[in-house]
Amino acid sequence: MKYFVTIFLFLSCFVSAQKQLPNVNLKTLDQKTVNVLSDFNEPGKLYVYSFWATWCGPCLNELEAINEDYATWVAELNVELIAVSIDDSRTQRRVKPLVSGKNWPFTIVLDSNQDFKRALSIVDVPYTIVVKDGEIKHVQSGYMQGAEKELFEILKSLK
Repeated sequence: MKYFVTIFLFLSCFVSAQKQLPNVNLKTLDQKTVNVLSDFNEPGKLYVYSFWATWCGPCLNELEAINEDYATWVAELNVELIAVSIDDSRTQRRVKPLVSGKNWPFTIVLDSNQDFKRALSIVDVPYTIVVKDGEIKHVQSGYMQGAEKELFEILKSLK
């Protein structure tokens, strides 16, 4: 038992050690290149990176739930949500039609090679990180109904 606790503590320290955003380039839906560090770096602004995929039901549920109150988030907190699709070459063609049908106001980027996902050691989606001034302030793995309300409270506390 001590062995498992020690390993858990070690892994927890390792995962939480990632405090800075990695320097990666991603593509938008219209194939323009954006850089995570230079294109999303307004001082004091909160950036929510939501890692998702077209085949991930909980991911879509989370983004839909956030979408319901997103206008309030933006108005009250100056937040920008960047929805990072981790769809690979087999499923990437589904992203644009899905997003068009949803009419989400989020910034959508493609992590086709999963470089961003790997740089952050993300194992599974949905996975959400909150960044302020290039520093990771909060991490949330998975999604359960109502988690978007908790995320809003965390965002308010970081403002």
